[in-house]
Amino acid sequence: MVKTILITGGTGFIGSNLCKKLINDNTKIICIDNNYTGRLENVKDLLAHSNFRFIEHDIIKPLEIEEKIDEIYNLACPASPKYYQNDKAIFTTKTCIYGAINVLELARKNDAKILHSSTSEVYGEPAVHPQREDYRGNVNPIGIRACYDEGKRCAESLFFDYNRIYGIKIKVVRIFNTYGPFMQSDDGRVVSNFICQALNGDNLTIYGDGNQTRSFCYIDDLVDGLVRMMESGDNFTGPVNLGNPKEFAVNQLAQLVKEKINPKLNITYLPLPADDPCRRKPDISLAKEKLAWEPKIMLSQGLDKTIEYFANFK
Repeated sequence: MVKTILITGGTGFIGSNLCKKLINDNTKIICIDNNYTGRLENVKDLLAHSNFRFIEHDIIKPLEIEEKIDEIYNLACPASPKYYQNDKAIFTTKTCIYGAINVLELARKNDAKILHSSTSEVYGEPAVHPQREDYRGNVNPIGIRACYDEGKRCAESLFFDYNRIYGIKIKVVRIFNTYGPFMQSDDGRVVSNFICQALNGDNLTIYGDGNQTRSFCYIDDLVDGLVRMMESGDNFTGPVNLGNPKEFAVNQLAQLVKEKINPKLNITYLPLPADDPCRRKPDISLAKEKLAWEPKIMLSQGLDKTIEYFANFK
């Protein structure tokens, strides 16, 4: 029997990689995206597949799908400050909240299992390090990042309310910094920024003093975690952290990219944006216990794959 999986945000960075992972003769993929931050080009190799269907749609509006849906991965939301702040802040909040309601109603109609991609941003500027799932966070509810941070927090509450009230089978994951092929070259995230600047022969730009830390998870590892979470027992809802627990300073990342592309490049330091967290590292003990999951691809290896992608990017 063919399983039908709906993926919102399916032409985006994570969504397109997930589509490629899941598509096969026994799995039908319905890819939903408004292509605001996604690119149809990301799934061009799937368009001719008989079990792949793309629908251009904004999940702020209700979804009407005639087919019976078995599973839903809700990945739709701009995830880079460049795209979710400023004049797109209200749009981002609507995507998080209206979008969550619309996909949950679709799951309710189909009795489908649904996974929600939340984010490490729900922890804000963390007062606990590393971050565990039982940490409730330190978020500025009126800051310029709040549309994303608080939008994702509200979406989590909606998922758990639908689970409690309607018995919807939910899965919630909190995704930490992820990188790899099919990132946008201009999305403003630190890995793609450094690689594209270095390939263009430009100075690398660091915001702040570069001592702030991130934990970088390669996309293949993350996608494996998403699938494992979806396939876990119905009694395990999460939230669960998915990310690489190896912590790197932004300065370290910049030096590593320079070594791989052009050691002669200089680094330019600019002011740190408001509410940008200074430390970020997941505690993945729960993912190890419940999903038998942990990242396998180390940063140097993942950067090589990502550099190759961007070097050949058209």
